[in-house]
Amino acid sequence: MVSTSLMRIVSPCWKPSVEGENSSNGGDAAGRAEGLLWYKDSGQHVNGEFSMAVIQANNLLEDYSQLESGPMSSVDPSPQGTFVGVYDGHGGPEAARFVNERLFENIKKFTSENNGMSADVINKAFLATEEEFLSLVKNQWLHKPQIASVGACCLVGVVCSGVLYIANAGDSRAVLGRLERAIKEIKAIQLSYEHNASIESVREELHSLHPDDPHIVVLKNKVWRVKGLIQISRSIGDAYLKRAEYNREPLLAKFRLPEPFNKPILKAEPTILVQKLYPEDQFLIFASDGLWEHLSNQEAVDFVHSCPRNGVARKLLKAALREAAKKREMRYSDLKKIDRGVRRHFHDDITVIVLFLDSNLVSRSSFRGPLISIKGGYGVSGNGNT
Repeated sequence: MVSTSLMRIVSPCWKPSVEGENSSNGGDAAGRAEGLLWYKDSGQHVNGEFSMAVIQANNLLEDYSQLESGPMSSVDPSPQGTFVGVYDGHGGPEAARFVNERLFENIKKFTSENNGMSADVINKAFLATEEEFLSLVKNQWLHKPQIASVGACCLVGVVCSGVLYIANAGDSRAVLGRLERAIKEIKAIQLSYEHNASIESVREELHSLHPDDPHIVVLKNKVWRVKGLIQISRSIGDAYLKRAEYNREPLLAKFRLPEPFNKPILKAEPTILVQKLYPEDQFLIFASDGLWEHLSNQEAVDFVHSCPRNGVARKLLKAALREAAKKREMRYSDLKKIDRGVRRHFHDDITVIVLFLDSNLVSRSSFRGPLISIKGGYGVSGNGNT
């Protein structure tokens, strides 16, 4: 029995859309930008098909993302696989943009040194990228102190040799759509662990790491925040909460803590999940938290399962925007008219990457499929890289 709410969310799948609907073949090789929307409707990665979409809400797009498919190391022979990264910036786009350029390069470096993919490889790549960004902060600190308050939530997925790796630092989310053959339904399985102070276990972790600080998490305007400043407990960047030398003038007063700290308040280490992929595993949805504010895991999975694959990421993103408009008692057509900046009052920047899994391809580590390297969001209005 299909619920009424699901029918309402899924029904736009089968209706023509004004934006980008002339793209039946996935558009340009690097994706297409139309105003605040960027999309790559379809493409082929080593392990199946994919679809990507980004919508901007901030004055400057703070979401960055990438899909890399082919060699996972810089030496030959290299394991073949697919890498997905979703980087949700805050305080500005600099950290997310930096991670978009450096994290996969570090993954390849450590995969080469390790002679294969592993959770340790991914952890080392996160920490190396963090150190590189903190070096950038050190070099720019005096003439650009704002760089110390910029950070990024980082969600990564790697499919390599029949194994799935999910690494997360922050509050983006990866969800698996798995076919339950007995009941012939697709079940949503959340794979990523989120580091947001609204979650009780995250607050408990912070208290255990900082037992002498009664104000490590503060309830402020009905929202739990680390030190009363930020909701997430892990990120790349946010130097002002990791190294005390950046928590002073000339940093803006609103970011400065009243007392010094002698160990990092936030961490860059991701929580990593490693699991074998099975033929029942149909697809993965990677998205920044802007999507999950409006759709549940199961709603998103049902939507992807019910829609034609071509353009499914763009349509899933628009389903979230329709929900955002509904919450504000306005029409989606009116929401689309609101420009960046003001748009942030209605929804966040949103990135969606849907990775379909072909079980015949997933288990073949030596399969040399198409080489793909796509950076999401390039070309939208207000993106500093255009």
